[in-house]
Amino acid sequence: MEYKNLIIIGTSHIAKQSVQEVKEAIEDNKPAIVAVELDPNRYYSLKSAKKTKIRLKDIFTLGIVGFAFALLGKWAQEKLGKLVGVMPGTEMLTALRAAQKNNATIRLIDQDIFITLKRLSKEITLKEKLRFFLDILKSIFFRKREMRRLGIENLDLTKVPSKEVVKKLTKEFRKSYPNAYKVLVTERNHVMAKRLARIMEESLGKKIVAVVGAGHEEEIVALVKSYEKKEKITYSFSLVTE
Repeated sequence: MEYKNLIIIGTSHIAKQSVQEVKEAIEDNKPAIVAVELDPNRYYSLKSAKKTKIRLKDIFTLGIVGFAFALLGKWAQEKLGKLVGVMPGTEMLTALRAAQKNNATIRLIDQDIFITLKRLSKEITLKEKLRFFLDILKSIFFRKREMRRLGIENLDLTKVPSKEVVKKLTKEFRKSYPNAYKVLVTERNHVMAKRLARIMEESLGKKIVAVVGAGHEEEIVALVKSYEKKEKITYSFSLVTE
C-alpha cells in the first residue's frame, strides 16, 4: 500500500511470501529509510539471534496477563514457524539486512513491548480472560469447526492472508476482545502512524518503506494521513544507524 513517498508492506510474521516481498520492496525501491514494526528490545534480540527468555520474575513487571500472553504468543509463533519453516520475525530481519545492504536508515516505530504487555494486564477484563481460556479449549478440541466458522479452513500459512481474511479475523478479535484489541492493535497503530508521519515530515520527500503486520496496514495508512495534516507532530521514536 502506498501513500505519497511511503510504501507500507503488510506481512505475516511466519510467511515465506512476506520474506520475499520485503526483500523485493527494499531492493526495487531503494528507499532512504526503512521503518519496521519493532521496538529497541525486539530489535536487539533479533539482531543478536538470541531467543528472548521469559522469566518468572517478569510477572512483577508485566502483570500476570501480560506475562501469560508473552509466553503463549512466543510458544505459538515458534510452533507455527517450525511448521512452515520460517521463524517469527524473519521478514523483519530481512528488512534490516536489506536496509543495511542499500545504505538505508533504519527506524524502529513500534511501542516498547513492555509498555504494551503492562497495558494489556491493566486493561483486559475478567470476561475477556474467561473467553480467552474457552477459545483455547475450542482451538484444541474443535479446531476444524472453529476454522470453518471463521472461514479460514484453507488458510495457507506460507502466504500473507488476503485482505478479506485479515479484516474478518480483525473484526472477530475486536468483537471478542475489545480491550485487548485496543491495547494490542489500536494503541500501537496510533504510535506507529504518528511516528511514520513524523518521519515523512522530516524526510523531505525521500522514499520510505515501512514493514508492519498485515493487521495494522490499513488503519496505519488512514492514521498517517490524519496526523500528517497537523502542523507539528511531537513524538519520540527510535533511530538506528549502522
